[in-house]
Amino acid sequence: MSELFSVAGKTALVTGGTQGIGRMIARGLASAGVRVYLTARTKSDCADVAQELTALGGECVAIPADLSEEQECARLAREIAEREERLHILVNNAGTAWTAPVDQFPAAAWDSVLDISLKAPLFLVRELAPLLRAAGTADDPARIVNIGSADAQRVPEMPTYSAAAAKAAIHHITRMLAHDFAPTVTANVIAPGSFPSRMMAGVLEAIGEEIAAVTPLQRIGRPEDIVGTVIYLCSRAGSYVTGSVVTVDGGLSTARTGYVPGRFLTDEQ
Repeated sequence: MSELFSVAGKTALVTGGTQGIGRMIARGLASAGVRVYLTARTKSDCADVAQELTALGGECVAIPADLSEEQECARLAREIAEREERLHILVNNAGTAWTAPVDQFPAAAWDSVLDISLKAPLFLVRELAPLLRAAGTADDPARIVNIGSADAQRVPEMPTYSAAAAKAAIHHITRMLAHDFAPTVTANVIAPGSFPSRMMAGVLEAIGEEIAAVTPLQRIGRPEDIVGTVIYLCSRAGSYVTGSVVTVDGGLSTARTGYVPGRFLTDEQ
C-alpha cells in the first residue's frame, strides 16, 4: 500500500510555492521524497522556503519568476530544462484575486488576474511539455495538477469576478489538456475551498467563523487535506485519473450561503 501512494524519486515544479496552498504542497511533496522546484515573485521568499524545506530533509530548489509575464514562464521552463531531463509533476498553483462589485470592477484588475491565474498555467504547460512527455509513460504518466477553486463551481460570497472566471476556465482547459496529453501525461484539477493563505487572510479574519459554520464539515481546510489529494493524484494510486475536478472544500460548494461584502485581494495563494 505504501508503494501505491509513493511519489519518492520524482521531480516537481510548484508555482506560487511560498505561501498558502502552494507552500503546503511544496512541503508535502518534499517530505514525500520529491525533488521540488518552487517559484514565486519574491526572491527572498523563494530562498527562505527552499532553505526551510531542505533543512527538514527535503530537496528544494528555488527559481523566482513573475509568471504574469509570458517570457518569465519561458525562462523558468528553460532553467528547469538546464537542470532536468524530465519533469514528473507540474503543480500550477500561482494565482491572484480582486474583489469589487461589477459596476466598480476595473479592467486592469481583470487583466492582472487572468495573466497569472489563467494564462500562466497554459504557458507553463506549453513550455514544459517536452519534459513532461519525457517523464511519463502509459503505466506511470507525468502529472499536471492545476489548482482551481470551489468558487468556480458555485456563486461565491464575494464578487471575485475575474478570479472565479479564471478558475472556471482552468477547470475546462484541464479537460482539454487531459485529452491532448494522454496517454503519457494526466491533467487534473484540485478545486479547494477555504484554506489559510496570505490571499485569504483578510477574509478568514473577517468571516472565517461564518465560512466554517456554513461548511458541512464545519471547518477551514488543513494542509493534510490538500497534500493528501496531491499525493493521490501524483502517485500510482491516481494513474488512471485524468480530466477530473477533485473538489476539496469540506462540502462548501454544496452549502447555501449569502453574499458578504468584499475587499481587495491581490496576493498569491
